[in-house]
Amino acid sequence: MQAVAFTLIPVIAVLIGTLFAVSRRPSDAFVSAMQHLAAGVVFAAAAAEILPQVMHEGSPIATFTGGALGILVMLSLKALEGRAIGPIAMLGAVAVDILIDGLVLGLAFVAGGKAGVLLTIALTLEVLFLGLTVTTELGETIKSKARIIAITMGIAMLLPIGAAIATPVATFPPVVIAGFLSFGLIALLYLVTEELLVEAHEKPDTPLISAMFFIGFLGLLLIEEVLG
Repeated sequence: MQAVAFTLIPVIAVLIGTLFAVSRRPSDAFVSAMQHLAAGVVFAAAAAEILPQVMHEGSPIATFTGGALGILVMLSLKALEGRAIGPIAMLGAVAVDILIDGLVLGLAFVAGGKAGVLLTIALTLEVLFLGLTVTTELGETIKSKARIIAITMGIAMLLPIGAAIATPVATFPPVVIAGFLSFGLIALLYLVTEELLVEAHEKPDTPLISAMFFIGFLGLLLIEEVLG
C-alpha cells in the first residue's frame, strides 16, 4: 500500500493547481514551461528507473507483450481524446489518463522504492499541470468554483485507485512483472511525446521555456544520485 499512500502527493498537487486556476488563469508561457519541465522529469524517471528494470529481466517475450499492450492502450486513449467534444468527453479522457498514471506509479513501486519516489515527483508535476488545464476548461462552461474543484478532485482520486490496482503485481513472478513494467514504460513515453510536449509546442515558445525540459531531466537525475 506504499504506492497508494504516495499518490496523495500528486493528488494534493492537483488541488493546488485547481485552486490556483480558479482564482487566476495561468499564462500560456507558464503552462508551456510547466509542461516542458514535467516532460523532462517523466522522461528521466522512465529512462533511469523503469527501463533498466525491464532490460535486467532479459525477457523479450515479456517486454514485447507488455510493450505492445501499452501501445494499444495509449493509442486507444489518443483516439478517445481526438473524438472528445465538450466537457463530458474531455473529462472522460482525462479520467482514463489519470487512472493509467496511478497504475504506472504503482508499477514503479513494484520495480523498487526509489523508482516509485522518483516517478511520484515526475507525476506530481504532470498532474499539477493537468489540474490547471481541467480547471481552465471547466471554467468556460461551469460558473461555480466549488463545483469545478469537486469535479477535478473527483478525477484526481483515480490516482490511488490505479495504484491500488497495480499493488498485487508485486506478488507475480519476475518475468510477469517485467511485462507490466514494459507497459508502464510505453505509457510514460507516450505521456512525454504525445501529451506534454505536443501541447507545450502549441503555445508560444522561447529558448528558456525549451530549456525547462532539460532542467527537469537533469534535476531528476541529480535527485536519483543523491538518493543513492
